[in-house]
Amino acid sequence: MSKLVYLHAALCETLRPFPPVPFEFRTSTKRDTLPSGHRVNEKLKVMIFSHAMGRMRSIWGDDCHEFKPERWITAEGRIKREPPSKFFAFISGPRIYLGKDFAFTLTKATIASIILNYDVEVVPGQNVIPKHSLILQMKYGLMVRIKRWN
Repeated sequence: MSKLVYLHAALCETLRPFPPVPFEFRTSTKRDTLPSGHRVNEKLKVMIFSHAMGRMRSIWGDDCHEFKPERWITAEGRIKREPPSKFFAFISGPRIYLGKDFAFTLTKATIASIILNYDVEVVPGQNVIPKHSLILQMKYGLMVRIKRWN
């Protein structure tokens, strides 16, 4: 699975603007300075909108609204690691999601198995909009046609 660099990059690029949890609360344990330069006092509650962070030009550049898996691949063809404070899909700091690597491996194995065995075609003309909830999901789901390869 580690050799599926482009698939890994495509997953990261999908999670960048569409993280599973669109926001996170944190409480400062001491006076500190955020990466943005803003100062926070002890016990200040901060709400981090990872859904918005994945779409910010100041973080991802002028092409932040484009789907570009290449932004996750180094010149040597390896996976480019972004700091958790920038790519917040798996949270960051002491509460970073410990199953991140396992989640990537399992997702890549599932996708590879589907691509190998099935032709998946999205049904055109759907109303694809997000459902407002704690977990980011599609309001109406996504209809597809699935045919098994011969």
